[in-house]
Amino acid sequence: MKRHLTIMSAAAAVVIAMTVSGCGGSAEAGAGGAAAGATEVKELRYQGWANTVTLPELAQDLGYLGDVKLNWVGNTISGPQDIQSAATGQTDFGGAFAGAVVKLVEAGAPVKAVINYYGEDEKTFNGFYVKEDSPIRTARDFIGKKIAVNTLGAHADAVINTYLQKNGLSAEEIKQVQLVVVPPNDTEEAIRRGQVDAGSLGGVLQDKAIANGGLRSVFSDAELFGTFAGGPYVLRTDFIAKNPNTTRTFTTGVAKAIEWERTTPREEVIARFTKILQERGRNENPAALQYWKSVGVPAKGEIKDEDFTRWGKWLKDTGIVKGELDPKKLYTNEFNGLVNG
Repeated sequence: MKRHLTIMSAAAAVVIAMTVSGCGGSAEAGAGGAAAGATEVKELRYQGWANTVTLPELAQDLGYLGDVKLNWVGNTISGPQDIQSAATGQTDFGGAFAGAVVKLVEAGAPVKAVINYYGEDEKTFNGFYVKEDSPIRTARDFIGKKIAVNTLGAHADAVINTYLQKNGLSAEEIKQVQLVVVPPNDTEEAIRRGQVDAGSLGGVLQDKAIANGGLRSVFSDAELFGTFAGGPYVLRTDFIAKNPNTTRTFTTGVAKAIEWERTTPREEVIARFTKILQERGRNENPAALQYWKSVGVPAKGEIKDEDFTRWGKWLKDTGIVKGELDPKKLYTNEFNGLVNG
């Protein structure tokens, strides 16, 4: 479909940029690798999310990253953009929807997924919301309508297409459903003002919107798939080769943060998030943190084949994957100490 061309072009641009830049950046500090006795990178550049505490940020605050430090270089609202930045060496790690990782690897980017960082369960999921009085109640009602998503070619895009396909819409009918890119923090208001007919909302933004009243869910990804992992963090393969110990520290630290969120009382998790937000001085509003419910990520962040094959039909229908999808080339659990001893 036409709306995927921009994403594929961006993926191609990543490969070109990597060729020109040689994947420079802080990874070069580890040139020669641990086997040659070189000092490994101990500072990881990354992008955050406004008004949100990411798992690596939590891991650092809890002391799970040891002597590895995080260097925040700005925020993102797009998973595909985040992993593209990692692939081109602008950052050292990035996270995105599993299908977006497939796109990047299929385009030739040398990145590998090391741990899942978000997922859906009965408490934490992405729902597709409309105004209470909206006529949209079934999949067919979305024909000719506008749906707000945070970016094209990612989680919401794949979920919407899967939902429409499962409910009998043809390829031509699905093309008539228009996806509109809207920043997540603006999606609720875009729905309420009628700028879009529906919108994807997840996490604290979803709970805040529900608490404000006047919106209802048409469907959710958890209703389609049950509990599942949505997307992993990726690192460049050259970074992993040159910095295996740092990679293990980072990956295991994130896994520990996942389990800390899972086993810690909700009020304590929210208090910790609030403290981190206030202390880092990014002029953020912690109000939405009160709506946090669960980590969502399946146990320990372990990556499995089905995290990618789940989206196989969508990947083939959009031309991202031409032949058979080989998930084994996309990820490794080697550096997750909670999974791999």
